Amino acid sequence: MGKNKVTLGVDIGGTKTAFGFVDQSGKIIIEKTIPTNAKKSASILFRELVKHTREMFSEISDRYDFTGVGIGAPNGNYFTGSVVNPPNMNWGSVNLVEAFNKYMEIPVFVTNDANATAIGEMLFGAARGMKNFIVLTLGTGLGSGIVVNGELVYGEDGFAGELGHTCVEPNGRQCGCGNRGCLEAYASVTGIRRTVYILLGEMTAESPLRQIAFDDLDAKVISELARRGDPIALKAFEITADFLGMSMANAVAFSRPEAIILFGGLTGAGELLFTPTKKAFEKYLLDLFRGKVNVLQSGLENSKAAILGSAALAWTELEKKSLL
Repeated sequence: MGKNKVTLGVDIGGTKTAFGFVDQSGKIIIEKTIPTNAKKSASILFRELVKHTREMFSEISDRYDFTGVGIGAPNGNYFTGSVVNPPNMNWGSVNLVEAFNKYMEIPVFVTNDANATAIGEMLFGAARGMKNFIVLTLGTGLGSGIVVNGELVYGEDGFAGELGHTCVEPNGRQCGCGNRGCLEAYASVTGIRRTVYILLGEMTAESPLRQIAFDDLDAKVISELARRGDPIALKAFEITADFLGMSMANAVAFSRPEAIILFGGLTGAGELLFTPTKKAFEKYLLDLFRGKVNVLQSGLENSKAAILGSAALAWTELEKKSLL
């Protein structure tokens, strides 16, 4: 009887790199996390990554064949296999395919982290069976992956789908990208924190938020206070949801997805986020689309999603290239 196949899903972050072997059903067989050491050369990370990959696979090689690698990384480019000036890393331009293949010859595929999440949702999560959907990752920033007719939209140069950097407020807040008024500056963990601090200056309501330093404020704290009826926290979610719902409605107008799937730390607020977002979404939608597009929570476990998404990238590319 032949062995089952696995791919290696690799998620490269500014602080840590998570990776694991994943079978075709989406089960993580074995996984590990190592420091990225982003201030050092990328070659150091890849030397360590391949060393641990070999050690991990030796534990399962009697049962599985290792068929390919998917890598999700900030600014990861599907077409070139490279990252260029990834945020919070002193890497400059690095070809991730070549960096891995220097130590181990195997098919390697690259995309950015949000696109990897979208592919993960399509294979293993809430978008199974769908061919048209959008994934929004609401974390420190706001990433997005757009799938049309079963294919991820990469555009001309591999960087299509940056919905987080569409303008929702002309001359609005400064965004980390350098522009003003980007969706990311309002509908992300960072965005809602900024909203809270603006509201603290505009509203006179008593709130425990007034005793919390900005660096100690996170989405979980804001959510907990909103559940207890804190007026500033509730208003912050209302504002966040309005910007998010408006942008989602705009995205529907050009791609008409079956669903928009929300993923990331901010979605931990549950209905505090989803209820007002759905309301705003329907308000801004064209009549033609009202009541037709589902807004769903991710079907991937938050802590496992990055590995699953990267592994899913490898599975889809291997199938496309008839390498399975």
